[in-house]
Amino acid sequence: MGAAVASGSGREKSADAPLAVKTVLFVCHANTARSIIAQVLLERMVAERGASERIRIRSGGIANFARDGMLPSLDARIVLREDGIQLTEDGLVSTDLRRHRHIMAEADLILTMTAQQKEAVGGYAEAGGRPIFTLREWAGEQGDIADPATQGEDVFRACRDDIKRCLERGFSRLLLTLEA
Repeated sequence: MGAAVASGSGREKSADAPLAVKTVLFVCHANTARSIIAQVLLERMVAERGASERIRIRSGGIANFARDGMLPSLDARIVLREDGIQLTEDGLVSTDLRRHRHIMAEADLILTMTAQQKEAVGGYAEAGGRPIFTLREWAGEQGDIADPATQGEDVFRACRDDIKRCLERGFSRLLLTLEA
């Protein structure tokens, strides 16, 4: 499989697109690993199925230590590279959702990595009325996608594979939900 370059810019509506662009927002603690991995994996899945013009994918961090402008973790970049995705250093940086709450308000679907994050996001008025699920819930599973930070490449690989499996299991549901 050839290497894809992830820009992190999301997808913009083209002038002749018949459907409005819908936004999926992935949330984790710092927006340097899990939500980044989910974002770029879903971007690739959406592109492979020709839906890039209709779906915009974003990500952000909700924890107190989330900051704007942090680079994706080296381990996340390594395991994504193994999957054919090369992150550009200047193309994808972290977003602190506490400072940029409008991103939650713009989302048509919010997918978190943990139940705690789901609860935290749900506490913001800007997320009111938005469907919020953990990624595992969305895929019909239970539990959280655990934070792989500081645990090495093998844990990051397992995390990437969990995220990919959940995205694949929930992809048809995602398309149906966003097209409704």
